Amino acid sequence: MAATIVTCPHCGKKNRVKPVAQGVPRCANCHNLLPWMVDADSSSFDDEINASVPVVVDFWAEWCGPCKMIEPALKALAEEDAGRLKIVRLNVDENPDIAARFEVQGIPLLVLFRDGNEADRLVGAAPKPRLEQWLEPHLGAATGAGT
Repeated sequence: MAATIVTCPHCGKKNRVKPVAQGVPRCANCHNLLPWMVDADSSSFDDEINASVPVVVDFWAEWCGPCKMIEPALKALAEEDAGRLKIVRLNVDENPDIAARFEVQGIPLLVLFRDGNEADRLVGAAPKPRLEQWLEPHLGAATGAGT
């Protein structure tokens, strides 16, 4: 099980965060909730989409301009909704098997998962207010327990 290094926005400490089905990541130093944004590949994808909070999978590619446009908004949402949201990024060019499994026809594509099951989709590069509006009903029911 691979770990992602997440830098705490509060104290700057680097933390190893593994895919976990229960709880949410906290900084080992200051114990604040960490923004949960990770990269996945074919070997880690199924572990990464199972979490106690809603998971947004960003299907993207390096050459995709709109994909690059929404990345800052996704990072901001990961920080603002720390403990309530996990964002998983999957490069479709490097992981065509996963892209085919979820019938990705165009990117950027955001797929929201609850308990490992697809709950919603949003196609295209939406601005941050639209992303917040899309996520609101799903985050309202989310209650991440700290670990």
